[in-house]
Amino acid sequence: MRHPAVAGYFYPSNPESLLAMLREFAEKRSDEDVVAIVSPHAGYVYSGRTAGAVHSLLPDVETYVIVGPNHTGLGAAVAVSYDDWMTPLGVVESDREFIDAMPKKICVVDEIAHREEHSLEVQVPFLQYLHKDFKIVAICMGLQDKETAEEVVEEILEAQEKTGRRIALVASSDMHHYLPDDECRRRDEIVIEAILSMDVDKYYDTIYKLQASVCGYGPIAVAMLYSKELGAKAELVHYSTSGDVADKSQVVGYAGIAFRV
Repeated sequence: MRHPAVAGYFYPSNPESLLAMLREFAEKRSDEDVVAIVSPHAGYVYSGRTAGAVHSLLPDVETYVIVGPNHTGLGAAVAVSYDDWMTPLGVVESDREFIDAMPKKICVVDEIAHREEHSLEVQVPFLQYLHKDFKIVAICMGLQDKETAEEVVEEILEAQEKTGRRIALVASSDMHHYLPDDECRRRDEIVIEAILSMDVDKYYDTIYKLQASVCGYGPIAVAMLYSKELGAKAELVHYSTSGDVADKSQVVGYAGIAFRV
Protein backbone atom coordinates (compact mmCIF):
# COMPACT_ATOMS: atom_id res chain seq x y z
CA MET A 1 0.00 0.00 0.00
CA ARG A 2 1.31 3.42 -0.92
CA HIS A 3 0.40 5.67 2.00
CA PRO A 4 -0.02 9.44 1.54
CA ALA A 5 3.17 11.44 2.00
CA VAL A 6 1.78 14.99 1.88
CA ALA A 7 -1.75 14.77 3.36
CA GLY A 8 -2.06 17.52 5.95
CA TYR A 9 0.60 19.49 4.10
CA PHE A 10 -0.30 19.90 0.43
CA TYR A 11 -3.99 19.17 1.08
CA PRO A 12 -6.16 18.43 4.14
CA SER A 13 -5.77 15.09 5.87
CA ASN A 14 -9.31 15.32 7.22
CA PRO A 15 -11.72 13.80 4.65
CA GLU A 16 -14.49 16.36 5.27
CA SER A 17 -12.09 19.29 4.95
CA LEU A 18 -10.59 17.77 1.81
CA LEU A 19 -14.01 17.26 0.24
CA ALA A 20 -14.99 20.84 1.06
CA MET A 21 -11.87 22.10 -0.71
CA LEU A 22 -12.45 19.83 -3.72
CA ARG A 23 -16.06 21.05 -3.98
CA GLU A 24 -14.74 24.60 -4.11
CA PHE A 25 -12.27 23.87 -6.90
CA ALA A 26 -13.86 21.16 -9.07
CA GLU A 27 -17.24 20.64 -10.72
CA LYS A 28 -17.68 17.69 -13.05
CA ARG A 29 -18.06 18.79 -16.67
CA SER A 30 -16.83 15.62 -18.37
CA ASP A 31 -15.76 16.10 -21.98
CA GLU A 32 -15.63 12.77 -23.78
CA ASP A 33 -13.14 14.22 -26.28
CA VAL A 34 -10.48 14.92 -23.63
CA VAL A 35 -7.72 12.30 -23.72
CA ALA A 36 -5.09 14.00 -21.56
CA ILE A 37 -4.54 16.97 -19.28
CA VAL A 38 -1.71 18.92 -17.70
CA SER A 39 -2.47 19.66 -14.05
CA PRO A 40 -0.34 21.42 -11.40
CA HIS A 41 0.76 19.74 -8.18
CA ALA A 42 1.39 22.42 -5.58
CA GLY A 43 -0.51 22.82 -2.34
CA TYR A 44 -4.22 23.04 -3.11
CA VAL A 45 -4.50 26.52 -1.61
CA TYR A 46 -2.15 27.72 -4.37
CA SER A 47 -2.84 25.53 -7.41
CA GLY A 48 -6.13 23.81 -6.57
CA ARG A 49 -8.29 26.14 -8.62
CA THR A 50 -6.28 25.48 -11.78
CA ALA A 51 -6.08 21.74 -11.08
CA GLY A 52 -9.80 21.56 -10.40
CA ALA A 53 -10.70 23.43 -13.58
CA VAL A 54 -8.82 21.01 -15.82
CA HIS A 55 -9.62 17.85 -13.84
CA SER A 56 -13.31 18.71 -14.15
CA LEU A 57 -13.09 18.06 -17.90
CA LEU A 58 -11.75 14.50 -17.68
CA PRO A 59 -14.23 11.84 -18.83
CA ASP A 60 -15.00 8.70 -16.85
CA VAL A 61 -12.56 6.01 -18.00
CA GLU A 62 -11.33 2.67 -16.71
CA THR A 63 -7.79 3.80 -15.93
CA TYR A 64 -6.07 7.13 -15.37
CA VAL A 65 -2.37 7.11 -16.21
CA ILE A 66 -0.71 9.74 -13.99
CA VAL A 67 2.78 10.84 -15.03
CA GLY A 68 4.82 13.14 -12.82
CA PRO A 69 8.40 14.24 -12.20
CA ASN A 70 10.66 12.79 -9.52
CA HIS A 71 11.48 15.63 -7.09
CA THR A 72 13.26 13.43 -4.55
CA GLY A 73 15.86 11.70 -6.72
CA LEU A 74 14.95 8.39 -5.08
CA GLY A 75 14.36 5.13 -6.89
CA ALA A 76 14.48 4.13 -10.53
CA ALA A 77 14.93 6.64 -13.36
CA VAL A 78 11.40 5.90 -14.64
CA ALA A 79 9.28 4.09 -12.08
CA VAL A 80 5.76 2.69 -12.20
CA SER A 81 3.97 1.83 -8.96
CA TYR A 82 2.38 -1.59 -8.50
CA ASP A 83 0.94 -0.76 -5.07
CA ASP A 84 -2.59 0.46 -4.38
CA TRP A 85 -2.72 4.12 -3.31
CA MET A 86 -4.37 5.41 -0.16
CA THR A 87 -5.59 8.99 0.37
CA PRO A 88 -7.88 10.46 3.04
CA LEU A 89 -10.76 9.62 0.66
CA GLY A 90 -9.96 5.91 0.51
CA VAL A 91 -7.92 3.44 -1.54
CA VAL A 92 -7.44 3.47 -5.31
CA GLU A 93 -6.24 0.28 -6.99
CA SER A 94 -3.33 0.25 -9.39
CA ASP A 95 -4.20 -1.33 -12.74
CA ARG A 96 -1.83 -4.26 -12.48
CA GLU A 97 -3.06 -5.87 -15.70
CA PHE A 98 -2.13 -2.68 -17.56
CA ILE A 99 1.23 -2.49 -15.77
CA ASP A 100 1.94 -6.14 -16.55
CA ALA A 101 1.25 -5.40 -20.21
CA MET A 102 3.87 -2.63 -20.31
CA PRO A 103 7.09 -3.95 -21.92
CA LYS A 104 9.26 -2.46 -19.10
CA LYS A 105 11.95 -1.24 -21.46
CA ILE A 106 12.12 2.11 -19.64
CA CYS A 107 9.39 1.91 -16.97
CA VAL A 108 10.31 -0.43 -14.14
CA VAL A 109 8.22 -1.34 -11.12
CA ASP A 110 9.74 0.54 -8.20
CA GLU A 111 7.98 1.85 -5.09
CA ILE A 112 10.94 3.77 -3.66
CA ALA A 113 10.60 6.51 -6.29
CA HIS A 114 6.95 7.01 -5.29
CA ARG A 115 7.21 6.81 -1.52
CA GLU A 116 7.83 10.53 -0.84
CA GLU A 117 6.90 11.99 -4.23
CA HIS A 118 4.01 14.48 -4.12
CA SER A 119 3.46 15.21 -7.82
CA LEU A 120 1.32 12.13 -8.47
CA GLU A 121 -0.29 11.92 -5.04
CA VAL A 122 -1.98 15.32 -5.23
CA GLN A 123 -3.79 14.34 -8.45
CA VAL A 124 -5.50 11.32 -6.88
CA PRO A 125 -8.05 13.09 -4.62
CA PHE A 126 -9.34 15.05 -7.61
CA LEU A 127 -9.90 11.76 -9.44
CA GLN A 128 -11.60 10.24 -6.40
CA TYR A 129 -13.91 13.24 -6.02
CA LEU A 130 -14.94 13.36 -9.68
CA HIS A 131 -15.00 9.68 -10.72
CA LYS A 132 -16.00 6.24 -9.49
CA ASP A 133 -14.79 2.71 -10.28
CA PHE A 134 -11.43 3.50 -11.81
CA LYS A 135 -7.85 2.38 -11.41
CA ILE A 136 -4.58 4.26 -11.80
CA VAL A 137 -1.15 3.74 -13.29
CA ALA A 138 1.37 6.04 -11.56
CA ILE A 139 4.60 6.75 -13.45
CA CYS A 140 7.38 8.84 -11.91
CA MET A 141 9.97 10.30 -14.31
CA GLY A 142 13.46 11.02 -13.03
CA LEU A 143 14.64 11.30 -16.64
CA GLN A 144 12.66 13.88 -18.66
CA ASP A 145 14.41 14.15 -22.03
CA LYS A 146 12.52 13.71 -25.29
CA GLU A 147 13.77 10.16 -25.92
CA THR A 148 12.59 9.06 -22.48
CA ALA A 149 9.20 10.71 -23.01
CA GLU A 150 8.84 8.89 -26.34
CA GLU A 151 9.71 5.56 -24.71
CA VAL A 152 7.18 6.12 -21.91
CA VAL A 153 4.47 6.83 -24.50
CA GLU A 154 5.40 3.66 -26.41
CA GLU A 155 4.96 1.65 -23.19
CA ILE A 156 1.57 3.24 -22.48
CA LEU A 157 0.32 2.69 -26.04
CA GLU A 158 1.49 -0.94 -26.08
CA ALA A 159 -0.25 -1.70 -22.79
CA GLN A 160 -3.38 0.09 -23.95
CA GLU A 161 -3.45 -1.98 -27.12
CA LYS A 162 -2.87 -5.24 -25.26
CA THR A 163 -5.50 -4.60 -22.57
CA GLY A 164 -8.07 -2.69 -24.62
CA ARG A 165 -8.34 -0.19 -21.77
CA ARG A 166 -9.96 3.18 -22.21
CA ILE A 167 -7.53 5.52 -20.48
CA ALA A 168 -6.94 9.21 -19.90
CA LEU A 169 -3.54 10.67 -19.12
CA VAL A 170 -2.78 13.17 -16.37
CA ALA A 171 0.57 14.96 -16.71
CA SER A 172 1.55 16.55 -13.40
CA SER A 173 3.63 19.71 -13.62
CA ASP A 174 3.94 23.22 -12.29
CA MET A 175 5.32 25.95 -14.54
CA HIS A 176 8.12 28.41 -13.71
CA HIS A 177 9.31 28.64 -10.11
CA TYR A 178 10.31 31.51 -7.81
CA LEU A 179 10.14 34.49 -10.14
CA PRO A 180 8.38 37.85 -9.77
CA ASP A 181 4.76 37.42 -10.83
CA ASP A 182 4.98 39.41 -14.08
CA GLU A 183 8.16 37.61 -15.18
CA CYS A 184 6.70 34.20 -14.33
CA ARG A 185 3.62 34.96 -16.40
CA ARG A 186 5.76 36.17 -19.33
CA ARG A 187 7.92 33.05 -19.35
CA ASP A 188 4.98 30.72 -18.80
CA GLU A 189 3.18 32.24 -21.77
CA ILE A 190 6.10 31.28 -24.01
CA VAL A 191 6.13 27.69 -22.73
CA ILE A 192 2.35 27.36 -22.95
CA GLU A 193 2.40 28.58 -26.55
CA ALA A 194 4.94 25.86 -27.35
CA ILE A 195 2.72 23.23 -25.71
CA LEU A 196 -0.35 24.42 -27.61
CA SER A 197 1.59 24.19 -30.89
CA MET A 198 1.81 20.40 -30.36
CA ASP A 199 5.34 20.62 -31.80
CA VAL A 200 7.39 18.56 -29.34
CA ASP A 201 10.76 19.62 -30.80
CA LYS A 202 9.77 23.27 -30.50
CA TYR A 203 8.59 22.62 -26.95
CA TYR A 204 11.91 21.08 -25.86
CA ASP A 205 13.86 23.84 -27.63
CA THR A 206 11.79 26.38 -25.68
CA ILE A 207 12.39 24.61 -22.37
CA TYR A 208 16.13 24.46 -22.94
CA LYS A 209 16.55 27.99 -24.37
CA LEU A 210 14.64 29.53 -21.49
CA GLN A 211 16.37 27.23 -18.99
CA ALA A 212 12.80 26.89 -17.83
CA SER A 213 12.17 25.81 -14.24
CA VAL A 214 9.12 23.80 -15.35
CA CYS A 215 9.49 20.81 -13.04
CA GLY A 216 7.40 18.31 -15.04
CA TYR A 217 8.47 19.16 -18.56
CA GLY A 218 8.95 15.46 -19.35
CA PRO A 219 5.43 14.46 -18.25
CA ILE A 220 4.05 17.36 -20.30
CA ALA A 221 5.92 15.97 -23.31
CA VAL A 222 4.38 12.55 -22.61
CA ALA A 223 0.92 14.15 -22.72
CA MET A 224 1.77 15.94 -25.97
CA LEU A 225 3.19 12.84 -27.65
CA TYR A 226 0.35 10.57 -26.48
CA SER A 227 -2.23 13.12 -27.62
CA LYS A 228 -0.56 13.56 -31.01
CA GLU A 229 -0.87 9.81 -31.57
CA LEU A 230 -4.63 10.23 -31.15
CA GLY A 231 -4.85 13.37 -33.28
CA ALA A 232 -5.70 15.64 -30.35
CA LYS A 233 -5.15 19.38 -30.01
CA ALA A 234 -4.26 21.35 -26.88
CA GLU A 235 -6.19 24.12 -25.18
CA LEU A 236 -5.35 26.29 -22.16
CA VAL A 237 -8.21 25.84 -19.69
CA HIS A 238 -6.94 27.81 -16.70
CA TYR A 239 -3.82 29.68 -15.62
CA SER A 240 -2.80 31.10 -12.27
CA THR A 241 0.22 31.79 -10.11
CA SER A 242 0.76 31.46 -6.39
CA GLY A 243 0.80 35.26 -6.42
CA ASP A 244 -2.98 35.18 -6.81
CA VAL A 245 -3.24 34.08 -3.17
CA ALA A 246 0.20 34.95 -1.72
CA ASP A 247 3.22 37.20 -2.14
CA LYS A 248 3.91 38.25 -5.74
CA SER A 249 7.67 38.68 -5.44
CA GLN A 250 8.51 34.94 -5.69
CA VAL A 251 5.75 32.93 -7.36
CA VAL A 252 5.14 29.59 -9.06
CA GLY A 253 3.02 29.35 -12.22
CA TYR A 254 0.23 26.83 -12.81
CA ALA A 255 -1.30 25.86 -16.16
CA GLY A 256 -4.29 23.60 -16.70
CA ILE A 257 -4.20 22.31 -20.28
CA ALA A 258 -6.62 19.87 -21.95
CA PHE A 259 -5.92 17.75 -25.04
CA ARG A 260 -9.03 17.02 -27.13
CA VAL A 261 -9.52 14.78 -30.14
